[in-house]
Amino acid sequence: MAAEGSASGLLSAAGLLVGYGGTPVCAAVDLTLGAGRALAVVGPNGAGKSTLLRTLAGLLPPLAGEVAFEGRPVDEREAGFRRDVVAVLDDDAFFAALTGREHLLLTARGHGVAEPDDVVTGEVTAFGLADRIDALPSALSSGQRRRLALAAAFVRPARLLLLDEPERRLDTGMRTRLGARLAARRDAGAAVLFASHDPALVDALADEVLVVGEDACRLLDPAGAVAYLGGL
Repeated sequence: MAAEGSASGLLSAAGLLVGYGGTPVCAAVDLTLGAGRALAVVGPNGAGKSTLLRTLAGLLPPLAGEVAFEGRPVDEREAGFRRDVVAVLDDDAFFAALTGREHLLLTARGHGVAEPDDVVTGEVTAFGLADRIDALPSALSSGQRRRLALAAAFVRPARLLLLDEPERRLDTGMRTRLGARLAARRDAGAAVLFASHDPALVDALADEVLVVGEDACRLLDPAGAVAYLGGL
């Protein structure tokens, strides 16, 4: 199963089994995702999409098989991997003592972003957070925290974006704008791998779609995936 942008790909998995306590949550996955490509991961609730993304991000060990970034085993602790890969998963993680603005500035400065104040201001505006950005994350609504997590992904450079249902808790207009911005990052050379239940986002962004299931994982083209999602 390949979403190819180069011969070897940026992110690859071979015979990858993911799960907990030695029990797989879905069938084995083989994939290759190249730079400048987007791969959507779809399937019903509980199919294993989030577990797969956490394993690809190096946050869970595989039960079997291999996952590699640029041909090297994924290690979330490795500085180069942390520099090149940004993950927005199902657990929004923030520095509890920092305001939203301080969190974004720390992220931007830590990744050597030029003009970090201007970049942060732009993302705050893009994600509609201006009125609440100087509050602590604990004082934000769940939707505002989700937008803050996405803003943190956009304030820094990354070669690979791993996103678990990035459309979650966003209104229709914000989902559309997010899809366009992710497509722009893809077109500029980044790889995007995202789990989604949103047919519009899959149609707007994905070059290929991986359907995750208990018995098999298979590729569909985006049109086929939109029809598949409509039937869930």
